[in-house]
Amino acid sequence: MPPRRSRFPAWFGAALLLALIAAATHSYWLAALGGWLVAAESPFQADAVVVLAGDRFGRRILKGAELVRQGFAPVALVSGPSGYYGMNESEAAIAFAVKRGYPAAFFVSVPHGALSTEEEAAVFARELRSRGCRRYNLVTSDYHTRRACGVFRRVIAGLEMRCVAAPDEFFRAGSWWKVRESRKIVFFEAAKTLATWLGL
Repeated sequence: MPPRRSRFPAWFGAALLLALIAAATHSYWLAALGGWLVAAESPFQADAVVVLAGDRFGRRILKGAELVRQGFAPVALVSGPSGYYGMNESEAAIAFAVKRGYPAAFFVSVPHGALSTEEEAAVFARELRSRGCRRYNLVTSDYHTRRACGVFRRVIAGLEMRCVAAPDEFFRAGSWWKVRESRKIVFFEAAKTLATWLGL
């Protein structure tokens, strides 16, 4: 009599085992993904701070302002894409920081029409070189550091840069999957990172 065949194919058992392992270890690998997005460095003495756009809560501009206050650079160049009710974002960001006690002299608005981090980097390549800058601190949200710093180092070759993280209102690398806004951040950042790798 031929041996009785299992009712389930072997791949089903392997898939079930993998699913159980993933469920049991999800906190570890999800935290690893969140941590991987963050590639922050300590600031250094530089010619300028560059504050990237895209933070509606003001954490980036306040981090840039604090670096100027601490003497890491004489000025913060603030990225200003247009489209904010007749203003560019840098005007709103600078007003926000001034309202919180930082001198307006700390900041220089850099208005532009860039629609991506790559285009933003090209804007600041021209801005930094026109000012004779050799070193700069790049400030962006913590979850954005790996992708942004990779793009800026590639586009602005020849200038020294440190990538300085500003804390985000929602993102926490070790528990991002527990908060809806944080899940959205990781989804979009991971998708944009993949698109950058693929040259899209």
